[in-house]
Amino acid sequence: MKTRGALLWEPGTNSGWSVEEIEVDPPKRREIAVELAASGVCHSDQHLDDGVIPLPWAPVLGGHEGAGVVTQVGDEVHDVEVGDHVVLSFLPSCGRCRMCVSGRSNMCDLGSGVLGGTAPDGTHRVHARDKGVGCMSYLGTFAPYVTVPLDAAVKIPKDIPLDKAALIGCGVPTGWGSSVYAADMQLGDTVVIVGIGGVGINAVQGAVHKGARNIVAVDPVAYKQEQAQEFGATHAVGSYEDAAAIVEQLTDGQGADRVIITVGVATGDVLQPAQEMTRRGGVMVLTSAAPVMQRDVEFDLFTFAMSGKRLQGSLYGTTNSRNDIPLMAELYRNGALKLDELITRRYSLDDINQAFADMQAGKNLRGLIVY
Repeated sequence: MKTRGALLWEPGTNSGWSVEEIEVDPPKRREIAVELAASGVCHSDQHLDDGVIPLPWAPVLGGHEGAGVVTQVGDEVHDVEVGDHVVLSFLPSCGRCRMCVSGRSNMCDLGSGVLGGTAPDGTHRVHARDKGVGCMSYLGTFAPYVTVPLDAAVKIPKDIPLDKAALIGCGVPTGWGSSVYAADMQLGDTVVIVGIGGVGINAVQGAVHKGARNIVAVDPVAYKQEQAQEFGATHAVGSYEDAAAIVEQLTDGQGADRVIITVGVATGDVLQPAQEMTRRGGVMVLTSAAPVMQRDVEFDLFTFAMSGKRLQGSLYGTTNSRNDIPLMAELYRNGALKLDELITRRYSLDDINQAFADMQAGKNLRGLIVY
């Protein structure tokens, strides 16, 4: 099928996205074709353009957060059928590897290839200018039609609006799960969430869901501070210093029970201020992507060890996509999870570079490409 998609021909150069004709192959074994309703605009795709996530190959069809309707199925596909509604998970889950069967499907073996530049079988499903095109996370949702692995698709009820459902393929579970699962949050906790973008705002929702007593949102952008309070934060400030002062007052100097870092790029100076706000025995969660070659980190190891704190990395919010995507769809249906309010602006595919510019400028909680 011929369609249009947004490609990077020179990843890591900030050259922007080129919207042009592409050709998408039909599904092969254990693959499905999906007509997408929408795609979220996420920092991870920006990191392909700016080089925080380096790619040794090109071109790449971006996008890894989408939902749509199944239009065709390949051989050995029994889990879904034509007409089903699916959310695409940016990390596939095979259900058979050691990580999957031990309940850690966010670490599925298939995930090791999501930035490899091909489909799992080593070939391409997308072509442009007579070249094979690699798809971000096997998906490439910056095109209205995709062919994806069955293991990356999760069926949802048909009454869930697909444009809203697109967001529960990446940003919502990554943030929500950072609070609900990775932080091991407890009822009545005092929580600090650093960085209120498409991930951090959902960490706020997760903290509300877990019954946190105090939720302190930290972001330098006034609009995001306001939005954090709309989503349930009890306090919203612009800096670590302001957050530390509030936490000291709220906890009588004991410190926050949980500090969750969801900034756009985790540099070496983000951990120490988080540790200084964390109580003895508390938990710090690092969800943010960091530059691949980041090695130097400012961190007081003596205090960390002697105070019994824990630093927890979190990929995909430590969620299980097969369980948690349908769960979040149900929470949305019941009014317990906000999705409509996350969508700040809608864009056409042709306006994708403007969507990323708005994201970088802090204007959006989530921008949405609609088809």
